[in-house]
Amino acid sequence: MDDNEHPELAGYEPIPDRPRRRHAHAVLRVVVILAIIGLVLPGILITATTASNTAERSCAAYIERFAPGSQGQSVRFELTSPIGPGWNCYSVAFGGEETLVKALGLIPVGVAPMPDDVRDPEDA
Repeated sequence: MDDNEHPELAGYEPIPDRPRRRHAHAVLRVVVILAIIGLVLPGILITATTASNTAERSCAAYIERFAPGSQGQSVRFELTSPIGPGWNCYSVAFGGEETLVKALGLIPVGVAPMPDDVRDPEDA
C-alpha cells in the first residue's frame, strides 16, 4: 500500500489483537439476555393482564344479557376447548354446573350490553 493512495492512513500501525477472556464473554451474554427479558417480559405481562380484565368484563356483560338467572360467572383461557383455543365465558348455575355462554376468542373484545328496546332497522 502506498501512502499517496491513502494519506489519512500514513503512520498507522495496527494494534495487536488481544484474546477476549471467556469470563468477560459469558458476563456479556448474561447481561444481554437479562436486557432482552427486561424488555419483553413487561409487554407479555401487560398483554395478559389486559386480556384477562377484558374477558372478565365482557363475560359479565354476556351473563347479564343471556343468562340473568345464573349464580355467577367463570372466565378461563383454554387451549383445548371444543371451540378452539381462547377465552371462554361460562355461566355458573346453583349446583356449580357451568354452561358455555360465549367463546371470546384469543383476544377478547369488550362489549357493551344492548338495551332491550334496540330493534333491527329492517323490522321497522
